[in-house]
Amino acid sequence: MDFQFASLLTFSIILCIGVFVQSAAGFAAGLLIIPALLWFGLAIPEAQASLLVATIPQNVWGVYKFHASVDRREILLPAILRLSFLPVGMGVLVLLEALPPTLLRQIVGAILLLVTLAIACLHPRPRARLHQGWSMLAFSVSGFLQGLVGMGGPAMVLWVQAHDWDTRRSRGFLFSMYLVSLAPAMLGLSLLFGNRILIPSLATALLTPLLLWITSLGLRFGTWLGRRRLRRATLAMLLLMGLTGVVEPFISRRPTPAQTAVDPAAESSLPEKSSASAQKFPDTRVP
Repeated sequence: MDFQFASLLTFSIILCIGVFVQSAAGFAAGLLIIPALLWFGLAIPEAQASLLVATIPQNVWGVYKFHASVDRREILLPAILRLSFLPVGMGVLVLLEALPPTLLRQIVGAILLLVTLAIACLHPRPRARLHQGWSMLAFSVSGFLQGLVGMGGPAMVLWVQAHDWDTRRSRGFLFSMYLVSLAPAMLGLSLLFGNRILIPSLATALLTPLLLWITSLGLRFGTWLGRRRLRRATLAMLLLMGLTGVVEPFISRRPTPAQTAVDPAAESSLPEKSSASAQKFPDTRVP
């Protein structure tokens, strides 16, 4: 995409909205930014790179602020699982790149819809420890979805919500997991998709001061409005975006009135063509 002023303005607005909601509600940056950038005209790799660069300031700040609450031993296995399945998702993404853009948006919309329903409907009971199998499932799915469509956060959030951790420990863990996978994700995108991700990444990096300011606004807004009400509004918006992505191809395939209308000139020429055909091919039937 050629980043002219108008397109850069729209690109900036999308990133600002995603970062604002993430800082205010505590989730949804990837769920908002990736589908919106696809509708904007970017492909999935470029959208992923933009998201990763946009969230660098938040993740660095979060790790710095909550590092005292993070047990490095708790991060080791989840990080290994997430990083192991990250290239698997990217490999599938390479195959999906051959599909038409409308179908890709439909796939992303379906994933967004399923993830949002999972966030809305699953309310795990907090406990001190989880079975190791849940860790294997959550972080392998997280890594795969991160590599595929850049939406690896919700699986980790649900896993954290199933623990009886305080806010600082939960946020410190999530910020650490995001930051650990950031450099490998950017490296994988660079190796697989080359210079395609360069311009969106640089454009996002130039917006860092603005995104930091938006982050501070989002934190204050989330405190003022309340996380619960903001969470409900965000989930409703995500459901709408997911449904839009799923039904878009069916809507776009419907013929418009202009396409279904019969051209009068063409209609009036039909008898003439029939007469001409009759003159060219006279009746040869035996009486």
